[in-house]
Formats: sequence, C-alpha cells, structure tokens
Amino acid sequence: MTITYTIFFFVVGLVFGSFYNVVGLRVPKNESIVYPSSHCSNCQRTLTAIDLVPVLSYVLLRGKCRTCKVRISPIYMLMELCTGLLFAFAYWRLGLSFELVVALFFISLLVIITVSDIVYMLIPNKILLFFLPFLAIGRIVSPLAIWWDSLLGAAVGFSLLLLIAMVSKGGMGGGDIKLFFVIGLVLGTFQTLLTLFLAAGIGMVVGVILLKRRKEGRKTPIPFGPSIAAAAIITYFFGEAMIAWYLDLFS
Repeated sequence: MTITYTIFFFVVGLVFGSFYNVVGLRVPKNESIVYPSSHCSNCQRTLTAIDLVPVLSYVLLRGKCRTCKVRISPIYMLMELCTGLLFAFAYWRLGLSFELVVALFFISLLVIITVSDIVYMLIPNKILLFFLPFLAIGRIVSPLAIWWDSLLGAAVGFSLLLLIAMVSKGGMGGGDIKLFFVIGLVLGTFQTLLTLFLAAGIGMVVGVILLKRRKEGRKTPIPFGPSIAAAAIITYFFGEAMIAWYLDLFS
C-alpha cells in the first residue's frame, strides 16, 4: 500500500508541477492562470493533450515544439519532475498526516517561486500571500515541538533578511525577505537560520558556475530564490538531523 500511495503522490506531483509552471510564468505578469490555454510562446499554437503530459511529452518531443520545432526550456520539465519526486518523498517520510499537508503546500510554494524567480527574478507577493494562510493554519493544526517557535522563526527570518538587505544596500530582494517570513513560520527559528546558511552556500556555488558559463562580471544579478527553495526543502526534511549532528560534534 505504501508503494501504491507513493506512486500516486508522484503522479499527482507531476500534474501539479505542470500547473505550477503556468502559475510561476503568468502570475508575475498579472495574467490569468486559466485563460488563454497553454500555447507555444513562439508559434502561438494551442497545446493539445499530447503536448501536455508532464515530463513524458518533453521527452517524446525531444524538448521542441511539435509545430515550429523551437526548443523548449528544460526548466519546466525539471520542475514537473522535482514536484513529483518531492510529493512522493513527502508522503514516504510523513505518511498520511496533517504534517503531510503542510509539506505539500510548502513544496508547492517553493516550486512556484523557483520558476518565477528563474524567469523574471521576481517572487510575487500574490504567491506568498496565497500560501501564507494555508501554512499558518497548517502550523496551528500540526504545530512545531514548541508552538511559538513558528512565530519567532517568522520574525527572525524576516528581520535577519531585512537587515542583510539594508547592510548590502539592495543585495537582497524584497521577495526574498518576505519568503523568509513564510519559511520561518514553517520551520521555526533554528531551522530558518540553517536554511539561510545553506542557501548562502548553494547560492555561492550556483553563482560561480553560472558566471563562468556566461562569462559575465560578478555584479551580474543572479536569482537567489531557487537557492533558498533548495535549502528550505533540505532543512525541512533533514534539518533536525543536521542540527543534532552539529551539536554532537561539540558535546
């Protein structure tokens, strides 16, 4: 039964991942996520069912539009696959529980802001405000070990990122600051700090790789949202073990 449910959540994640691509692409442009139907951005052909099967369509069509043959970014296929794998992993770790609901909403938020930040270097307030009440209710129904740690984590996450933005004079975007408020609400204080530490490390590695590939200067802006999302996912599932391991080194 566990295998069956794991496969089920994987498939559900693939479908939602495809939808999250649409949300991440359209919401920052204030476009409807319903109309018009999905279409090729080059030839404007409305996509049919054969074009919209998550991951599989991209593979079968070799990453190109079926009509005009223009290349489609692999980011969208990767986001579908990541969402499917994360949904399945969340169920495998948490089972059918209230915390699973929190995990699925949290993953969904992070996938959407990853898409929007990669494409537009923007984390829309609409996305954060949409998920905030669901995650807040989730933390009431499925609280952290110390219930008020969610509130403290949100305050610490927001304040710390705001301070970094002020000191760096714009080095941190407003979307990143607000995102850390939500992350703090979900993860609590210590895991929020761990998320920031991991995000800085991931962002540094990704930044060096991208700048070398693009052969651009160090002042070239690079979206930080995907690094935050990756760090938050790692911390959500493994943060407690990582903190315990670190503390054991000094005990």
